[in-house]
Order: sequence, then structure tokens, then C-alpha cells
Amino acid sequence: MSHDRREAGFKRRTRVEEARSTLLAAAEAHGRTETVPLSAADGRVLAEPIDAPVPVPGYDRAAMDGYAVRAADTFGASDRSPAVLRAVPLGDGSVGPDEAARVHTGSALPDGADAVVTIEQVETVGDDVETFDAVARGENVGPVGEDVAEGQRLYDAGETLRPSDLGLCRSVGLDAVTVYEPPTVAVIPTGEELVESDPDAGEVIETNGLTVSRLVRRWGGEARYRDVVTDDETALAAAIEADLDADVIVTTGGSSVGERDLLPEVVDELGSVLVHGVALKPGHPVCLGRVDDTPVVSLPGYPVACIVNAVQFLRPVQKRVGGTDAGPIPTTRARLSRKIASEPGTRTFARVTLSRESASEDAADPDGPTHVATPTRASGSGVLSSVALADGWVVVPESQEGFDADAVVDVERWEVTE
Repeated sequence: MSHDRREAGFKRRTRVEEARSTLLAAAEAHGRTETVPLSAADGRVLAEPIDAPVPVPGYDRAAMDGYAVRAADTFGASDRSPAVLRAVPLGDGSVGPDEAARVHTGSALPDGADAVVTIEQVETVGDDVETFDAVARGENVGPVGEDVAEGQRLYDAGETLRPSDLGLCRSVGLDAVTVYEPPTVAVIPTGEELVESDPDAGEVIETNGLTVSRLVRRWGGEARYRDVVTDDETALAAAIEADLDADVIVTTGGSSVGERDLLPEVVDELGSVLVHGVALKPGHPVCLGRVDDTPVVSLPGYPVACIVNAVQFLRPVQKRVGGTDAGPIPTTRARLSRKIASEPGTRTFARVTLSRESASEDAADPDGPTHVATPTRASGSGVLSSVALADGWVVVPESQEGFDADAVVDVERWEVTE
């Protein structure tokens, strides 16, 4: 679409879900794969499904400490009339009629045995084992494939591996997996007012690029954290073109409609602007586009607006090009300490701190939330401390005009997610 700055003031703002869907529709998985050892696969995205090549366990095993027996030999056993069996060493490898072999949890069940009598239900008298409990065939036995069946689908392509997944992969005999290479994200901070340190009047220390590049890494990507680019169309275009081999380009600053907000025009000249202006607060002047086949996310320069939009748009598109989808953000159920106001038709991200409910409130409502959410006093989109010192944010949907005090809400813990 042709971008026109004359739609100034963002009279038409795209809803968050529509904007995100439009961006994701313009992105494709990069398709580059590599094989890595399990020790290096935590947090990586599978490029191929994994089916179990062998069952786990690969043998029938004792599920309890006790004696391996033939279930039929214990028929009718009771406290008053125990079944008397002959103890045989487990090393003999088999259990015959009226025999019992001592086993431990996890031991392979000897041939001939089909059940285990727990140690609490037996007494040994010389070479005899008195059994006071009749067991059924298969009782206290973990059969072949009880944990994992041979050929069972364990994981689909696109799933992100966790430490427990690595253990399961090793248990079926795998020592390496095929995963997608981490997506590469070029992070380009822009603005002639930005400096690295010791700002004079009218200057600002560059923080957005640092924050966003670390978020890229936390979300499983590799960040190219570039030097600041000044507000010049030629310089901005050159910076974007230099990183078109990246999987995603993200810029910070210069995305609105002011005289120095040049990025929407630059993106539109190099490729196309897909969305400019989104109905969310803080941070509506975000610009989403594509140059060649590379998604370009132009984040607002105000720090809080930059972070909110990075979570809403950069995270999902980075996950998409990396071969997976962004999962839900973890939440904590909490009770609001005071009202949150919002504008109908705009999705609002209200920063809050969390504290534990008092013991008396817990006792009064044992099934209620265990935390209290307190909105931060400073809430402007340029107040970085309002998000950095918060524990998360409450999302007020477009259809709602805020939340009243004492409302029970979900606090998104956006900074603990991957």
C-alpha cells in the first residue's frame, strides 16, 4: 500500500490483532536448519518431528520393591492362609512354578514372572517366601513401553524444546536433534538526539536498541545491534538495505508523523508499509512493513511504547520466521488496588507492581487471587521506570472502559517469557 503522511494524527488506527495478523502474513520461516547435540538444544525450535525409535522401558520392570512371582501361584493368598513360594536368586534369570525372586523398583522382571508382590506383603522363612496378598497378572509391573511406546510421536516440528524434553529425547536413545537456526534480527536505533553517554540538553541516552536487542536474544534470536542512525532519509535507507539479509529488521524511533519521523516513507519507498498506526496505548505510532522479503518493524521512540510494541509485534514475527509461533505470555491472577482507566476502542497496557495479599484477605477468600496489583503512578510512554520497575502489565481490551478497583485481573509477566 502507498503510505501517505497526510493521514496525520492517525485518524484510522488498526486493531492490534488485525495489525499482528497482517504482519505475520507477510513473514515466512527462514527454513535454515542445523543438527545440534541435546546439551545445546534447550530453547531451540525443532525443524523435524521426533518419533520414538524404541520403547521406554524396553523391558517389563518391577514397579515396586518386593518379589517377582507368577500371579497364578498367589491365588487365594491371605493373612490367614499365605501362599508359600520358594525363593530363587534373581540371577537365575527366570521364575518357575511356586517360585519368587527378590526385585527392586526398576528391576527387569525375570522370565516366567508376571506380577510383583510388594515387600510389605511377604515374610521370608528360611528359603521360603510367605505371600499374604493375591496379585493379579501385571500387578505392580511396568510393561514395555509404559513410558513411551515405540513409534510414538513425541514432538512436532515447530515445538520449542525444554530441559524435560531433552531428558525424554535421551531416554529413547537420541543424542542430537535437527533444529532451526536462530533467526537473525537487525536492531537499528534512530534519532539525531541519541547519544551513548553524558547527554547535553536536548540529547537522550540510547536505551531502546539495547533493550530490544536483549529481548531478541531472550526470544531465541541473534541480534545485530547497530550504531545509531541519524534522521536522514538517505542514511536510514542505507541502514535498512545493508541488513536485508537479516530475517527481521527492527528500528526504534522515527515512526510517527512528525517532521523527523522519516521511517514510514523510507520503508514505503524501499518496499511497502503494511500498517501505520495501531489502536493501542502506549505506542500507537508503530509502523509495520516489508522490504523485499524482510519484515520491518518500526517501533516508537518512547521507551515504554517501544517495549509494548516489541512484545506485541516483534516477538511474534521473530518466532514466525524462526519456525514456530509465539506462545501465551504467563500471567498472575491479582486484585486491583485502584481503578485503571482506558479509552474505549484502544487496547491499553497498564503497568502494575505485584504484592502478596494479606493473611486476613487470604483467609476471607481462600479461592481468590493471592496477589494485589497496584498501577504505577507514572504511566507516560516516555517514563521507562514505569515498565522497568513494574512486575507486568494489565491488558484492558478495546471493548472495555478500564477496570474498577478490586476487580480481579490477569497480570501479563511479559519479561519472564521466551
